[in-house]
Amino acid sequence: MSSEAPEQDSKTEDPSQKKLEDAHKKGDVAKSQEVTTWFMLLGSAVIFSMMAPWVSANLSTSLGLVIMNADQFDVTGAGFSQFFNGLALSLLLVVFAPLSVLYVCGVVANLIQHRPVWSIEPITPKLSKISPISGAKRLFSSQALVNFGKGLFKIAVVGTVVVVVCWPERDRLDTMVTAEPLLILLDFQEIGIKIFAATLAIVTAIAVADYFYVRQKWWKRQMMTVQETREEYKQMEGDPHVKGRIRQLRQERARKRMMAAVPDATVVITNPTHFAVALKYDKSMGAPKCVAKGADAVALRIRAVAEEHDVPIVENPPLARALFASVDIDEDIPTDHFKAVAEVIGFVMRLKQDKRGWRAGS
Repeated sequence: MSSEAPEQDSKTEDPSQKKLEDAHKKGDVAKSQEVTTWFMLLGSAVIFSMMAPWVSANLSTSLGLVIMNADQFDVTGAGFSQFFNGLALSLLLVVFAPLSVLYVCGVVANLIQHRPVWSIEPITPKLSKISPISGAKRLFSSQALVNFGKGLFKIAVVGTVVVVVCWPERDRLDTMVTAEPLLILLDFQEIGIKIFAATLAIVTAIAVADYFYVRQKWWKRQMMTVQETREEYKQMEGDPHVKGRIRQLRQERARKRMMAAVPDATVVITNPTHFAVALKYDKSMGAPKCVAKGADAVALRIRAVAEEHDVPIVENPPLARALFASVDIDEDIPTDHFKAVAEVIGFVMRLKQDKRGWRAGS
């Protein structure tokens, strides 16, 4: 225990998504047995309150026919096998619905706590599972003590609930042995529903508290040290698939930011279709700045966005090729191209002034 405490204390970093995915693949998930117990108890209550009369009636019918016609059944040789198979099939059909309800409750209890797990890791044979020393450690661990305490607490709670519910009914219980069978079943069902309802109310609080406790323990177990975080980052950076994906995501984000800047551009200079360079300039800037550039499909997209937002498009193939090769996004244009770019921007400014003047005159 002393060696585990410092190691746990050194785990100060939240688990990465990769660590959580690896744990899930190994079948290491946050799972509270009390939540499963609650769902199974709920399923049992549903079966008891809604299906008990139907099951009892069908069992009574099947077994009644056997008892009433006992002298007519051939129980020798092949007849016995046929008789047994028919009886087993009748009983199986009767209990199929209750078993289906319990099965669904068990599945839902797991799915509500974690994603589906397909792993053989938990059932893989390990020497530590059969080692007496490891077994002793698990037997006297803090988790075992907590489970033992929870077991005693549940037994005490359920026992108390049964006593509290049944004590006011003690007079009815005394007279049930002399009542008609149908009345006994009705009384038994009524008292049973009360016991189920009271038990479910108590177990609900236990299940909620236990789930958060198990979840917290699982999260602390998944936490990582600073060294583990660094090593995992190095591994991910070294993975060519991961690096390619990261590079793709960065390119997509950069392209989105670039396209968002095109509507604010002063002019777009094109090749006309192979290259497109969007420039922005105002009097507060020392030199025009490239806000977007692209070739082929990206160039066509820049033209489309520019046309959509009424950004002037000027076809100048030599200048477009030169700017595309010499300037990056968010950089000022090189001094070698000041004159040519100034002529284009001046031309665009005059067009805008003429357009405003024409509108004012009209």
